[in-house]
Amino acid sequence: MFEKGLLAGKRILVTGGGSGLGAAMVHRFVELGAELIICGRRLDVLEATAAKLRADLGGKVDVIRCDIRDGAGVDAMMDAIWRTAPLDVLVNNAAATFVAQTEHLSFRAADAVLAPTLHGAMYCTLAAGKRWIEAGHRGVVLSILSTSTITGRAFTVPSAMAKSAILAMTKSLAVEWGPKGIRTVAIAPGAFPTAGAVGQLRPQGRDDNWGSRNPLGRVGEHGELANLASFLISDSAGYINGEMVVQDGGAHLRSSGAEDLLAWTEAQWEAQRMARSKDRT
Repeated sequence: MFEKGLLAGKRILVTGGGSGLGAAMVHRFVELGAELIICGRRLDVLEATAAKLRADLGGKVDVIRCDIRDGAGVDAMMDAIWRTAPLDVLVNNAAATFVAQTEHLSFRAADAVLAPTLHGAMYCTLAAGKRWIEAGHRGVVLSILSTSTITGRAFTVPSAMAKSAILAMTKSLAVEWGPKGIRTVAIAPGAFPTAGAVGQLRPQGRDDNWGSRNPLGRVGEHGELANLASFLISDSAGYINGEMVVQDGGAHLRSSGAEDLLAWTEAQWEAQRMARSKDRT
């Protein structure tokens, strides 16, 4: 679809790049000639992903263990990256979410979503942007958001809040940083199943036919999102700034994606709370 060297010469950091959609984007970026850095909290996952990419594609993929919820840790990570060479692209991909009745959320549970999804993306963006501006270096920030930024979404309120805030950041920085050569863009994916997302967002008892209810009658393929991301961060998209591209097959035009949960019984919600409690222990 793209020229083989579309991303040649680009140095890209993908947060949460060891698994799921992050890993799919990393794979495509390497195929297109980019040099990758992936970060996350689980070094074993990062190393396994990087080793596979090096073996399969022969690309340059480095890993850094970093908890992006910690601003000082993010700054230290950026210092380490810049000691070799500046980044050209930051992909804010890492996030957390789960379904829950909002009135039952503890402060700690809400923070477990807001910390990586909102604060982590903001910390990474500020750390990269500051360095780009100081050096007069052009850069791109791509944030992976959600169609909840358009529709809202019941039962994942902290995530919807965080993603909407990052969309506001994307639009605001497009104006503030655009004159400095920095573009900010975003993708709002629909249903692109991953092991992590299915476990948190599609617990037992939810509608199993959600893919067929999409106007296109299917869920998204990881390669489709990776191709869109590759275009948006490339020089070919150099006149796109401050925009969020929706990639959901038109699903947000039909529903927010949470309506089936409105019919859940208190017994089903209690079972979900118990399952989450076991996962945390």
